[in-house]
Amino acid sequence: MQKKDILELKRRFKKDACTFTKMRGCYVDSQKNIILHMNETFLNLEEEEFYKYLEIAKKALSGTIGNNLLELSFLKDEAGTEAQKFFLALRDSGLKGDGLLDLLYERIIKEYEYAGNYLILLFHDAYDVPLKTTDNNKLDESEEVYEYILCAICPVELTKAGLGYHKDKNCIAPRIRDWVVSVPETGFLFPAFSDRSSDVNAMGYFVKDAKKAQPDFMKEALGCEPKRTATEEKKAFHAILKEVISAEVEDPANLILDIQQDLSDMVDEHKNVFENEPVLLTAPAIREAMADKGLSEDVIAKVEEICQEEFGDAPPLAENLIDNKALNARAAAKKAEVLALEVESLKQKLEEKSTEAPAPAEAPEKEIILQVSPEKLPVIKTEIINGKKCIVIPLEEDEHATINGSELDEAPF
Repeated sequence: MQKKDILELKRRFKKDACTFTKMRGCYVDSQKNIILHMNETFLNLEEEEFYKYLEIAKKALSGTIGNNLLELSFLKDEAGTEAQKFFLALRDSGLKGDGLLDLLYERIIKEYEYAGNYLILLFHDAYDVPLKTTDNNKLDESEEVYEYILCAICPVELTKAGLGYHKDKNCIAPRIRDWVVSVPETGFLFPAFSDRSSDVNAMGYFVKDAKKAQPDFMKEALGCEPKRTATEEKKAFHAILKEVISAEVEDPANLILDIQQDLSDMVDEHKNVFENEPVLLTAPAIREAMADKGLSEDVIAKVEEICQEEFGDAPPLAENLIDNKALNARAAAKKAEVLALEVESLKQKLEEKSTEAPAPAEAPEKEIILQVSPEKLPVIKTEIINGKKCIVIPLEEDEHATINGSELDEAPF
């Protein structure tokens, strides 16, 4: 299943496009007892209910392909064959066969791991898949009717205790606690919808919490080969690395990030050449990512061996093992560290420059400039008066002198 396939189905989960024919289900309490059965013609539901159930159906096909949405294959044994026949019969019944539904409820209740109450909902639909041209324009004709069932398993939780306004008593008092249906935790789609066509050999599987995929439920209730989510694959791979390399390095966490960075670069380079071909965690890929890290040959070989035991013939996608959030955080930290060093270097240069002693300025020469009439020049002379050299300018009775704009008699000396 591809993202475009899931989006094509979900686009139909709205009032004017929905063609769900039937909705069945049951309400299960925490003791695994069925306390309510549901049997509804979907298009006859009241409008408010109609939209609420449509929202649940959408949520059962939400999340990331490979992490929240997995494509499962049936077990390659008699149990898998029987499971496939069962789900084909359930689909072909249009959810009208009570015996088949009771058997499905029994299988789910027995294997589903949940401590509280939950609601099992099943939707039946027949989608007349329109043809598309090479430029993705829809045509009126179709070559296939994709008939399928969609299951959503929703927790039913008691609302939190609190206070509320009671209109009939006109007072604030403890509010009534109700049992509320939450968004699905788990679900499945049969048959899978791949390349805009029905694939009866596979099943779509939804899990809200990618850390809890419930492999036993996949195997026992659905008859499918258990499959890890991307989150679970990443956790398993990191645990292998930490266990093996801790004996040789003091900081395994940082080295694991280095290995992830190499895997990330490997994926990016591969995409530039082969757009749709994924990079798998094969032995050569492991060896390339761990090269030039100062690790011994024994450690690298040990990681290869354990990964082979852990993942078998289905190695995970390399991109599923990369913690992009951690890599981005480390890159940001390194950038901040470089910036801090540059700022510190700049501060030191400024301090050094400010402490350099300035060269002493040369003292200006002392000089006195006089402006006198030409006829006075011959009589001007210098004399030593009270030990100091003075300029003597004789003045006639009708002459006067001005110093800095003030008459000589008014001059401040």
